[in-house]
Amino acid sequence: MPRFTRNYTKKIGLPAGALIHLGEQKVEEPELSVISYNEAEVRHAMPKSLGEVEQYRKPEMVVWLNIDGLHDVALVEAAGQMFGIHPLVLEDILHVGQRPKIDEFEKFLFIVLRMLSYDDARERVVEEQVSLVLGEGFVLSFQEKPGDVFAAVRERILKGQTRIRRQKADYLAYALMDAVIDNYFHVLDRIEQKMERLDEELFSDSSMETFQRIGAMKKELILLRKSTWPLREIVGSITKSEFDVIDDKTLVYFRDVHDHIIHAIDILETFRDMASSMHDTYMNYVNNRMNEIMKVLTVIATIFIPLTFIAGIYGMNFQYMPELSWRWGYFGVLSMMVVLFAAMLVYFRRKKWF
Repeated sequence: MPRFTRNYTKKIGLPAGALIHLGEQKVEEPELSVISYNEAEVRHAMPKSLGEVEQYRKPEMVVWLNIDGLHDVALVEAAGQMFGIHPLVLEDILHVGQRPKIDEFEKFLFIVLRMLSYDDARERVVEEQVSLVLGEGFVLSFQEKPGDVFAAVRERILKGQTRIRRQKADYLAYALMDAVIDNYFHVLDRIEQKMERLDEELFSDSSMETFQRIGAMKKELILLRKSTWPLREIVGSITKSEFDVIDDKTLVYFRDVHDHIIHAIDILETFRDMASSMHDTYMNYVNNRMNEIMKVLTVIATIFIPLTFIAGIYGMNFQYMPELSWRWGYFGVLSMMVVLFAAMLVYFRRKKWF
């Protein structure tokens, strides 16, 4: 599980709005992508510098600037100055590990999301912070590394006469949020498959490795919960509030996103219950197995108590013990011990004690 407090000691003593990157550098050089479009035309480029973006900003067009890589503080600061973004927003963009949230400013909205993906090789959930800034005629997206879930959105913009080309920037922000949340269902589907395999292992081979996998699964579900639950509040506030940068016609689409979030949360809560149930099942299995072992050991100890008692009596070195001078004394005592042993076994078996 990621440590959300990593490197936060670096900002101790710094003033509010001080720009410093807190997190891991996940790419050598930042990558920029800009798409400028309206219903009639679209322009797409991968500029080498932020100065090239200015030519794509036109009043009648929607501009989407995406930046992959947050370690270049100067680049993020320059982008904020170009679009008039408050320093406190830039500070939150650079501080990865933020809780999903939404902040309203005079001319734009700031939204923080957790983008999730599933690493098939390591069989674990991978998360990344995605920051969106929605303003009048533009959307800025900041990611920690290249590779995202926005490919379908780009394709819809570049494709031609689609709904997104006829809408404003608020619809683009909706489409990006919808893409992030829809990918949650892909992650949940992979987790469901993993849980099914764990459930089969639990009843076929309840080893310590299985128990450790259940523990790792519970940690992943905690991560998913931290990423998903705040979205309910974020999108709910969008559908209920009057933000200047969001048109009333777009609210119906955000309501649909809200429904998707509730559905994802319901699935997640079901998975959490299933993981807790598997954990309890494993613990019950271990306890029952320990009880069975203790039962067998108790039966063995109980059987040998009278045998030890008999052996102890005849192991005393008193001079006058009648059986010591008997010719068949040894075989008689040994036979008595065997009969006693067999009788106790039969009695315990009939009582179903083992």
